[in-house]
Amino acid sequence: MLTAMLAAALIQTAPPATPDLSWMAGYWLDCSDGREASETWSDPRAGLSVGHAVTVQGGRASFEVSHIGPTPQGFAYVAQPGGVPPTAFVLAESGPARAVFANAENDFPTRVIYERDGDALKARIEGEIGGQARSMEWNFRAAPLNTRCPA
Repeated sequence: MLTAMLAAALIQTAPPATPDLSWMAGYWLDCSDGREASETWSDPRAGLSVGHAVTVQGGRASFEVSHIGPTPQGFAYVAQPGGVPPTAFVLAESGPARAVFANAENDFPTRVIYERDGDALKARIEGEIGGQARSMEWNFRAAPLNTRCPA
Protein backbone atom coordinates (compact mmCIF):
# COMPACT_ATOMS: atom_id res chain seq x y z
CA MET A 1 0.00 0.00 0.00
CA LEU A 2 2.77 2.43 0.90
CA THR A 3 4.55 1.68 -2.38
CA ALA A 4 1.38 2.44 -4.36
CA MET A 5 0.91 5.73 -2.49
CA LEU A 6 4.53 6.76 -3.13
CA ALA A 7 4.21 5.86 -6.82
CA ALA A 8 1.00 7.89 -7.09
CA ALA A 9 2.69 10.87 -5.43
CA LEU A 10 5.65 10.68 -7.81
CA ILE A 11 3.36 10.51 -10.85
CA GLN A 12 1.42 13.57 -9.67
CA THR A 13 4.58 15.64 -9.09
CA ALA A 14 6.55 14.53 -12.16
CA PRO A 15 6.91 17.31 -14.72
CA PRO A 16 4.87 16.81 -17.87
CA ALA A 17 6.71 15.19 -20.75
CA THR A 18 8.20 17.58 -23.28
CA PRO A 19 6.34 17.13 -26.57
CA ASP A 20 8.36 16.20 -29.65
CA LEU A 21 8.04 19.16 -32.00
CA SER A 22 10.93 18.13 -34.25
CA TRP A 23 8.42 18.02 -37.13
CA MET A 24 8.42 21.85 -37.12
CA ALA A 25 12.17 22.17 -37.72
CA GLY A 26 13.28 23.63 -41.04
CA TYR A 27 12.80 26.53 -43.40
CA TRP A 28 9.22 27.14 -44.54
CA LEU A 29 7.96 29.45 -47.29
CA ASP A 30 4.46 30.77 -48.17
CA CYS A 31 4.10 32.68 -51.48
CA SER A 32 0.32 33.18 -51.40
CA ASP A 33 -1.92 36.26 -51.27
CA GLY A 34 0.72 38.59 -52.70
CA ARG A 35 3.07 38.09 -49.79
CA GLU A 36 6.34 36.31 -49.13
CA ALA A 37 6.31 34.77 -45.66
CA SER A 38 9.07 32.56 -44.31
CA GLU A 39 9.52 30.84 -40.97
CA THR A 40 12.64 29.09 -39.77
CA TRP A 41 12.55 26.72 -36.78
CA SER A 42 15.52 25.06 -35.12
CA ASP A 43 15.38 21.43 -34.13
CA PRO A 44 14.49 21.04 -30.43
CA ARG A 45 17.48 21.03 -28.09
CA ALA A 46 16.79 20.16 -24.45
CA GLY A 47 13.13 20.99 -25.16
CA LEU A 48 13.82 24.40 -26.75
CA SER A 49 13.11 25.36 -30.39
CA VAL A 50 13.95 28.84 -31.65
CA GLY A 51 12.21 30.45 -34.60
CA HIS A 52 11.98 33.60 -36.63
CA ALA A 53 9.64 34.78 -39.35
CA VAL A 54 9.96 37.43 -42.04
CA THR A 55 7.02 38.66 -44.12
CA VAL A 56 7.32 40.95 -47.13
CA GLN A 57 4.12 42.42 -48.54
CA GLY A 58 3.50 45.61 -50.48
CA GLY A 59 7.19 46.54 -50.34
CA ARG A 60 7.27 46.42 -46.52
CA ALA A 61 8.92 43.86 -44.29
CA SER A 62 7.90 42.69 -40.82
CA PHE A 63 9.43 40.12 -38.49
CA GLU A 64 8.75 37.95 -35.46
CA VAL A 65 11.19 36.25 -33.11
CA SER A 66 9.80 33.30 -31.16
CA HIS A 67 10.69 30.22 -29.20
CA ILE A 68 8.92 27.13 -27.93
CA GLY A 69 9.96 25.54 -24.67
CA PRO A 70 9.62 25.52 -20.91
CA THR A 71 8.40 28.75 -19.28
CA PRO A 72 7.13 29.60 -15.79
CA GLN A 73 3.57 29.21 -17.21
CA GLY A 74 4.36 25.75 -18.62
CA PHE A 75 5.57 24.52 -22.01
CA ALA A 76 4.74 27.40 -24.34
CA TYR A 77 5.10 29.23 -27.65
CA VAL A 78 6.54 32.66 -26.86
CA ALA A 79 6.10 35.29 -29.59
CA GLN A 80 7.65 38.73 -30.06
CA PRO A 81 6.23 40.18 -33.30
CA GLY A 82 8.13 43.28 -34.36
CA GLY A 83 10.24 43.07 -31.19
CA VAL A 84 7.40 43.87 -28.76
CA PRO A 85 7.54 42.34 -25.26
CA PRO A 86 7.06 38.53 -25.27
CA THR A 87 3.63 36.90 -25.06
CA ALA A 88 3.39 33.25 -23.97
CA PHE A 89 0.83 30.80 -25.34
CA VAL A 90 0.79 27.61 -23.23
CA LEU A 91 0.61 24.23 -24.95
CA ALA A 92 -3.03 23.10 -24.87
CA GLU A 93 -2.85 20.12 -27.25
CA SER A 94 -0.14 18.21 -29.09
CA GLY A 95 0.15 15.18 -31.31
CA PRO A 96 2.58 13.67 -33.79
CA ALA A 97 2.13 16.57 -36.25
CA ARG A 98 -0.05 19.13 -34.45
CA ALA A 99 0.42 21.61 -31.62
CA VAL A 100 -2.09 24.09 -30.22
CA PHE A 101 -1.00 26.89 -27.89
CA ALA A 102 -3.46 29.12 -26.01
CA ASN A 103 -3.56 32.37 -24.03
CA ALA A 104 -7.13 33.45 -23.23
CA GLU A 105 -5.83 36.70 -21.70
CA ASN A 106 -4.21 37.96 -24.94
CA ASP A 107 -6.23 40.40 -27.05
CA PHE A 108 -5.52 38.71 -30.41
CA PRO A 109 -4.74 35.97 -31.07
CA THR A 110 -5.79 33.66 -28.25
CA ARG A 111 -4.73 30.46 -30.05
CA VAL A 112 -1.70 29.56 -32.18
CA ILE A 113 -1.91 26.31 -34.15
CA TYR A 114 0.75 24.46 -36.14
CA GLU A 115 0.04 21.36 -38.26
CA ARG A 116 2.38 19.42 -40.52
CA ASP A 117 1.34 17.28 -43.49
CA GLY A 118 4.30 15.98 -45.52
CA ASP A 119 6.21 18.97 -46.93
CA ALA A 120 3.47 21.39 -45.82
CA LEU A 121 3.29 23.28 -42.54
CA LYS A 122 0.12 25.20 -41.72
CA ALA A 123 0.23 27.99 -39.15
CA ARG A 124 -3.01 29.55 -37.93
CA ILE A 125 -3.87 32.17 -35.33
CA GLU A 126 -7.38 32.54 -33.94
CA GLY A 127 -9.27 34.81 -31.60
CA GLU A 128 -11.82 37.60 -31.50
CA ILE A 129 -11.65 41.22 -32.53
CA GLY A 130 -14.57 43.41 -31.52
CA GLY A 131 -16.58 40.33 -30.51
CA GLN A 132 -16.17 38.74 -33.95
CA ALA A 133 -14.24 35.51 -34.57
CA ARG A 134 -11.12 36.21 -36.63
CA SER A 135 -8.23 34.13 -37.92
CA MET A 136 -5.16 34.31 -40.13
CA GLU A 137 -3.49 31.37 -41.84
CA TRP A 138 -0.19 30.62 -43.54
CA ASN A 139 0.36 27.59 -45.78
CA PHE A 140 4.09 26.98 -45.83
CA ARG A 141 6.06 24.56 -47.99
CA ALA A 142 9.44 23.14 -47.04
CA ALA A 143 12.20 24.91 -48.96
CA PRO A 144 15.98 25.22 -48.98
CA LEU A 145 17.22 27.87 -46.53
CA ASN A 146 16.66 31.44 -47.72
CA THR A 147 14.61 30.47 -50.79
CA ARG A 148 12.56 33.44 -52.04
CA CYS A 149 9.18 33.54 -53.76
CA PRO A 150 9.25 33.94 -57.55
CA ALA A 151 9.09 37.58 -58.66
